[in-house]
Amino acid sequence: MPSPRRPRRTSLATVVALAALTLGCGAAPDDAPTTPPDPTSAAPAAPRTGSAAPGRAEPARPTTPRALATQLEAAERTIAGEAAAPAAVAEAGRRQQVALRVLGARPAWDARVRALVPRWVWRIAVPNLESRRAFRSMHGELARTLPAWRIVRPEAPQRLLAHYREAERRFGVDWEYLAAINLVETGMGRIRGTSVAGAQGPMQFMPATWAAYGRGDVDDPRDAVLAAGRYLQAMGFRSGSRAAVDRALFRYNNHTAYVRGVRLLAEVMQRRPRSYLGYHAWRVYYLTARGDVLLPVGYAERRPVPVGDYLRSHPQG
Repeated sequence: MPSPRRPRRTSLATVVALAALTLGCGAAPDDAPTTPPDPTSAAPAAPRTGSAAPGRAEPARPTTPRALATQLEAAERTIAGEAAAPAAVAEAGRRQQVALRVLGARPAWDARVRALVPRWVWRIAVPNLESRRAFRSMHGELARTLPAWRIVRPEAPQRLLAHYREAERRFGVDWEYLAAINLVETGMGRIRGTSVAGAQGPMQFMPATWAAYGRGDVDDPRDAVLAAGRYLQAMGFRSGSRAAVDRALFRYNNHTAYVRGVRLLAEVMQRRPRSYLGYHAWRVYYLTARGDVLLPVGYAERRPVPVGDYLRSHPQG
């Protein structure tokens, strides 16, 4: 598939710089596919021993197709608005994420929401929903414990964009794919911890892969992004060739749903670069047998925590 030409790259850099004012190879490129930790956002409630104080309140979870359509349209209009304040774009990204997660789990609502939103909003929603459902398909038995992770604030959007663009210049890997991988693997660096497969860092490298392709510190955002670009280049990534891109992504995580999910997110950013600002605001949700559980900035557990125990002191919105 020919790669869409990314419009307004310079203006995106300007937008990202303004956002800063307020605001593995994938888990296993060895052999076995791994399930991404499903990083996608909201907020906490009461603090709990072992976890830090809560952050910003979670956006409302819409309970009807009409409410969801209203929330999604308002969020997309704000993200698309060149004059929107950075804080407003970040809040819109969080509202967008919640709406997409709710709709992603309710395909029976698709037709109704489609009829209620403008066509341009639905065109943006479709690849996001397809990506969400692709990643959801990778989860079989759902977790009954929450992970031994720390959740931290990511680097500012303009700093991350600079890393992605440097890797693009050096290795020929479109920055949007690096951003999509970073989002999927660790919520753009929000998740600190080792995966169940042993992958590490914001781009989730297995130790052997990092030894071969990494330079510097696996936990450093710039070093990790550059290593991902280096690895994808070695795996045959070629901008403009869908087959080559998909093969390289498959080597990053050996699952066709992963490939599809990452590609769809990257293509959204290629068509509408401001989508990056919305994605940067997405928080970390962990998919469990009890549903989505928000892991806010400040969450810090040294060992897995039973979901029920956590929810008793951290009720979800």
